[in-house]
Amino acid sequence: MTGINFFDAVVMTFIQKHFHNPVSDALFPMITYLGEAGAVWIALSLVLLCFRDFRKCGMLMLLAMLGAFLTGELLLKNLICRPRPCQEFPNYVQMLVTPPTSFSFPSGHSASSLAASTVLLLHSKKLGIPACLLALLIAFSRIFLFVHYPTDVLAGMAFGVFFGVLTVGLWKKFSQKSSPTA
Repeated sequence: MTGINFFDAVVMTFIQKHFHNPVSDALFPMITYLGEAGAVWIALSLVLLCFRDFRKCGMLMLLAMLGAFLTGELLLKNLICRPRPCQEFPNYVQMLVTPPTSFSFPSGHSASSLAASTVLLLHSKKLGIPACLLALLIAFSRIFLFVHYPTDVLAGMAFGVFFGVLTVGLWKKFSQKSSPTA
């Protein structure tokens, strides 16, 4: 894979050569579909809004995903305009999903998944750890399916964690200022 940075080329070549088998080829399209438009995370957030103990968490998950979406999907993708690997190397692998038409950097699936799961992890380790594992599988699926470069996914993950932590931190800061002191 010439024409891309060494790190992306090595990681993608390794994944394409060593991770594909009938089980993973069937499983990862389903996993990536969970992250489509943040679907699983939006659904989970809406469910959490129905429970008093998790209402704040559900709201913060939605806000963190919104921050990641506005920054990554609307701003950075359209500033950087990086083509996807399946567009630059159309004959390198047999596609298991329909190739997306948007730009590649950063990975929106990774950003929304890590934003939501980070907020959930900061609220509840019991629920947050499995959510983070699912988020990491969704992020990996983007490289596996040849629709993102590893650096796209790493950047998306970093944005997601950043917006998750930022959202929770801002909520704590402003909710403490507005609550009466004893």
